[in-house]
Amino acid sequence: MDAVTACAVPAAPARQRPAVLRDLGRQGYAPVWHAMQQFTDGRDDGTTDEVWVVEHDPVFTLGQAGKDEHVLAPGDIPVLHVDRGGQVTYHGPGQIVVYPLLDLRRLGIGVRDYVCRIEQAIIDTLDEWNIGAERLEGAPGVYVGGAKIAALGIRVRRGCSFHGLAFNVSLDLEPFHRINPCGYAGMQVTSVLDLGGPSGIEAVKSVLLSHLAQQFGLALQPTPELPDLTTRP
Repeated sequence: MDAVTACAVPAAPARQRPAVLRDLGRQGYAPVWHAMQQFTDGRDDGTTDEVWVVEHDPVFTLGQAGKDEHVLAPGDIPVLHVDRGGQVTYHGPGQIVVYPLLDLRRLGIGVRDYVCRIEQAIIDTLDEWNIGAERLEGAPGVYVGGAKIAALGIRVRRGCSFHGLAFNVSLDLEPFHRINPCGYAGMQVTSVLDLGGPSGIEAVKSVLLSHLAQQFGLALQPTPELPDLTTRP
C-alpha cells in the first residue's frame, strides 16, 4: 500500500458532472485491466469520465511495489503483476470492485484528496448498516475493528485515474490466508456479511455508487454497453 497522510473529511463538490456508469458483471481480471489502460491512454480533455463496477474471477494481483514473498501459497488461484500502486490483494466473487476512470485535473482533485474521498464513500456506505469503519494512518483502505474490509490500489496517468477499490461484501475470505494482505503479515480481513450486513451484493453496490457519486460530484449515467474486453497480450 502507498503511504497517505491522515484525511480531513472532504466536502463534496457543489457541481455535478456527468459520468458514464458501466456494470460489467463478473469478468476475468486481465481483460478489464487492459480495457481501462486503453481507455486511459486514449482519452483527451473532452472525454467523459466513466465508473466501472465489476466482480472478478478469483485472482491475486501484485501492484508495482509488490513482492512475490507476500504470496504465500496461491494454489490454483492465478497471480498477476499489474500497474497499480500497492502490494498484493485478492479479488473474487462477492467483492465489489470499482474503477473510477476520472480526470482529476478537471475535477480539481489531487491524489491525496482522491484517496480520502474513496475511503469516505466506503465509510459512509458501511454506516448505512450501522457498521462503524475507520481509516488507519499510513495504510490506505477502510477498516472495522482493525480488520480490513476495503483495499485501495490506484494509478494516475496524465492526471487521470484508473484501477480503484475492492470492497468485501460476501466473498469467501479463505484466499486472504494465502497472502500477506497489502504486504502485512497477519493482517485480518473481514466482510460486510461477517459484520451483520446484507449478503446481497446489489444492495451494497447501489449504496456505494451513490456515495462515490456524491464524493466526486458525479451524475452517474448507466449504460448497458461494455468496454472492449478483447484479450490483449
